[in-house]
Amino acid sequence: MIKISDEEFKLLAKYIKEHSGIHLKSEKKAMLVGRLSNMLTELGIDSFMAYYKRLQADKDGKELSRLIDKVTTNHTYFMREAEHFSYFSDTVLPFWEEHAKNRDLRVWCAASSTGEEPYTLAMIIEDYFKTKVNKWDKKLLATDLSLNVLNQAKKGIYDGEKVATLSRMWVLNYFDKISNESYQVKNKLRNEVIYRRFNLLEPVFPFKKKFHVVFCRNVMIYFDNATKEVLINKIYDKMEYGGYLFIGHSESINRDKTKFEYIKPAVYRKI
Repeated sequence: MIKISDEEFKLLAKYIKEHSGIHLKSEKKAMLVGRLSNMLTELGIDSFMAYYKRLQADKDGKELSRLIDKVTTNHTYFMREAEHFSYFSDTVLPFWEEHAKNRDLRVWCAASSTGEEPYTLAMIIEDYFKTKVNKWDKKLLATDLSLNVLNQAKKGIYDGEKVATLSRMWVLNYFDKISNESYQVKNKLRNEVIYRRFNLLEPVFPFKKKFHVVFCRNVMIYFDNATKEVLINKIYDKMEYGGYLFIGHSESINRDKTKFEYIKPAVYRKI
């Protein structure tokens, strides 16, 4: 296993935080070495300093994306934290059906991972609006920093164990069985989700229109308080008044540092 010096760890931790917001404390040194050593060997790199220089020379973001895949855990599944989706269906959608202008619903999944969250939302939205006479523009924006998870999400292929947690009606309506062990999200639903690579640390969010709903769940667990506060305030500025923000149940917002109003656990609103 390739060893890492204190200086190399500090340089890599600083690089990771500056480019992704992920805050690695010194006790994470062994974790970093364990997750990166095999990759460095495969790349023919014999030191963490050489790897750091390779990251600095990265122009297209591929090395950063591969690094983030290694230091984060993309643990997600359909209907994760199910009470959020019930609230979204029973409260949020009826509100915006009445108040959104021009039948235009704008939803952003800010840390989409391998797609389970945005596809869950897409199925809920499709079920809700499919009986409406007037057609709605209801495409979702789903973003992530990792190119790897975005590519998986775009394909929309999941093993049977993951799909088995969904209702039989959803499986029939929104998935094609492509083998005995895997299913693929139907084209129609996949076309409702727009996947883009996006770094939440971007100084300016380039979105032309403001969002009615933002899901930014289980990503801020990697951030320090200062980074979280900056991100939350940027999200606030990019939301419509009345808009709902969902964060992970293991996350929190400093209510003294935000304009969002607390609604219920892990749900906030721009009032």
